[in-house]
Amino acid sequence: MIDKDNFTLSVIIPCFNEKKTIRAIVDRVRAAAVAKMEIIIVDDCSVDGTRDLLKSEITPLVSMVIYHDRNQGKGAALRTGFRHATGDIVLIQDADLEYDPKEYPRLIDPIINHGADVVYGSRFSGGEAHRVVYFWHMIANRILTLCSNFATNINLTDMETCYKVFRRELIQSVTLEEDRFGFEPEITAKLAKRHCVFYEVGISYYGRTYEEGKKIGLKDAFRAIYAIAKYSTLSRS
Repeated sequence: MIDKDNFTLSVIIPCFNEKKTIRAIVDRVRAAAVAKMEIIIVDDCSVDGTRDLLKSEITPLVSMVIYHDRNQGKGAALRTGFRHATGDIVLIQDADLEYDPKEYPRLIDPIINHGADVVYGSRFSGGEAHRVVYFWHMIANRILTLCSNFATNINLTDMETCYKVFRRELIQSVTLEEDRFGFEPEITAKLAKRHCVFYEVGISYYGRTYEEGKKIGLKDAFRAIYAIAKYSTLSRS
């Protein structure tokens, strides 16, 4: 049972080539309305100067910075971050500026007050502000969410969202395998198999373009389909 008046939020920030935004997102995370927070950055072997910025400016501002010696992918960076988390609740925060840390209180509320095990921040639920970007990304997200729901029998609106929040002991008990964006359907399937209590909350979204540094692509969509099939029907984890 989490003490709602005395809990710690662990924010895991996987980072790869985010020199332009990493300082801004750290400042926004630090300003979030959460009393006790640890911030763990996992740099996935950035080569654009992000590491220099982490070492020169950002390390004193966060709880921990972990450096991968080779690029492995977002899922691998999250595995590293989860292992080091010590808070009562664990939240994933991308290193870009697409998701707003001001929404942390809304995201953790279902765990604190309503018995949730996991909370997804949905870009397609509610009336929050959204930057209008790629039509086909929206279609792909909805198709992947539909396929995931079909395989897991849970009714999410945004399986691919960055904002996923977990009870720490739960996420640390799951064996994760996907190194890249296949993490999203993998963790969804594995938690659904455990009959975890899922909640969704509507969030704002300020999507960026490929020119601005967006990384997910078509091959990740195909991997997500593979992961939906693999972890929903084969894995016992």
